[in-house]
Amino acid sequence: MNLDWAHFTPWASLTGGIVLGIASAIFILVNGRILGISGILGGLLPPKVGDTSWRIAFLLGFAAAPTVFHALVPAQYIVAPRIDATELTVIAAGLLVGIGTRYASGCTSGHGVCGLSRLSPRSLVATASFMGAGFAVVYVMRHVI
Repeated sequence: MNLDWAHFTPWASLTGGIVLGIASAIFILVNGRILGISGILGGLLPPKVGDTSWRIAFLLGFAAAPTVFHALVPAQYIVAPRIDATELTVIAAGLLVGIGTRYASGCTSGHGVCGLSRLSPRSLVATASFMGAGFAVVYVMRHVI
């Protein structure tokens, strides 16, 4: 196995993890809700009176964050992600992730960050399943196919 050291970002990844953990802790302490993207988005379908404004604001902020990042960070520090897949593959993967989050009653951010920090057995099983499936797919894609 070869690591792509030019694109290996341990400090950016660590910083992102710390920020996500802090945001999750603040969100649950202030709102009493889990910071899971699928749950926030799913709560809009169907919308409930009095419960939509914060969800829409969160999702708009989530969508606007890359634009704000590009405005604040010098261009030489921005590395575009490289995805070695066709657009159809990316769309199919997104749909499969969406289906998986419905079956698992939450997404990786909800279970992996928030659920595990609350010592939820269901989140432990879900996170182990997400990770195991990811390991298996990477192994098959790199060594079998």
